[in-house]
Amino acid sequence: MTDEPQGQRPGSGRLWTDPREEEEHTHWLAPRTAAQPPPDVESEPPADDPPPRRLWPLMVLGALLACVLFATGILGAKLLLDDDASSGSLAALPAAPGGVAPDARSRAVREVYASASPSVVFVRSREGAGVASGTGFVVDADGTIVTNAHVVGDAKDVQVRFEDNGPGVDAEVLGTDASSDIAVLRVDPSDTGNVKPLPLADSDSVQVGDLAVAIGYPLGLDRTATVGIVSGVGRDIRAPNGFSIDKVIQTDAPINPGNSGGPLLDAAGRVIGITSQIATTGAGGGSVGIGFAVPSNTVRQVVPRLRSGTSIRRAYLGISTRPSIVGQGAHVADVVAGGPAGQAGLRIGDRITRVAGREIRAPEDISAAIANRSPGDRIDIELRRAGDDQTVRVTLGTRPENASAPSAAGP
Repeated sequence: MTDEPQGQRPGSGRLWTDPREEEEHTHWLAPRTAAQPPPDVESEPPADDPPPRRLWPLMVLGALLACVLFATGILGAKLLLDDDASSGSLAALPAAPGGVAPDARSRAVREVYASASPSVVFVRSREGAGVASGTGFVVDADGTIVTNAHVVGDAKDVQVRFEDNGPGVDAEVLGTDASSDIAVLRVDPSDTGNVKPLPLADSDSVQVGDLAVAIGYPLGLDRTATVGIVSGVGRDIRAPNGFSIDKVIQTDAPINPGNSGGPLLDAAGRVIGITSQIATTGAGGGSVGIGFAVPSNTVRQVVPRLRSGTSIRRAYLGISTRPSIVGQGAHVADVVAGGPAGQAGLRIGDRITRVAGREIRAPEDISAAIANRSPGDRIDIELRRAGDDQTVRVTLGTRPENASAPSAAGP
């Protein structure tokens, strides 16, 4: 986080000024006139005074004009009073048809909310004495609901609510994946009220400037819509287990605690991501207009596996990296002893330029290069060491459950 620059007057050095110090730079609205010298009592009057003008024609004309205006005012007042008497009140005068017409953006938001909001649910989970709440949304007519893993945690007692004042419905936890912060629930299809599942968009096609509508239950409020744009794409955020979530969507749509697990939608009402995190000004700080959503393409990959009860095992290299400052690629900052990369001979300081045939421009490209790989796969890593280009073959391992584990680092 960076400190906000303090607003101030240019050159003033402070947020206020003393008006007495600026008196010479201000002017009264009524112009000041120079004082006139007193008349000389001994001076002679002017020899030839101009003859007075005859003003009576102007006076007559002014009187006639005043009469006309007065008569017009009486007639207008009578018309208003007559209208008031017939309608009962001046407030009853008809307004313009339809009021102020909404602009295209407002119409799009209204349509998105009307279509998507019935599929957005309130989620409450209980684990021991702790209670957590957030948002979820229906993705299948069989009662499948998606939310954030950090909303569910390890809870087995989870309920969802489809209506703001409706009863809670018991939900089964089909699976959670801390590495993507996704959890999958299921309710009896008869409890969904025949709501329409929300379609998933292709999050790789999302662009900065696209409309973004977040629907959820922020700060304990009933179902709420907030609106903004896609502010950034390809971001990284930290998952609940400490590893990195890639290709995250950034938005300025206001997101607050309670929005977690809710949908971030495009102008067509399709889910582009699951709202998951916000940037804050510090401990206890609220939203500062920077929110993050796990991309819908990650949802598309993870949900079917969790729904089927399959545990997700991710490929693992066992390195951490930093951006390169001498050329394209990513520098190895740490190597886990005994991990897959360490066993293959990677060293701190190596500059990785290609992984499994994919060009590496930034550290996050390494995670993306092995995202669709499985533990046990063998891949080639091209790197530059001490001015020489080398290729190292690595057998991928299985990512630990938590990044804080002694054997865990990076992708």
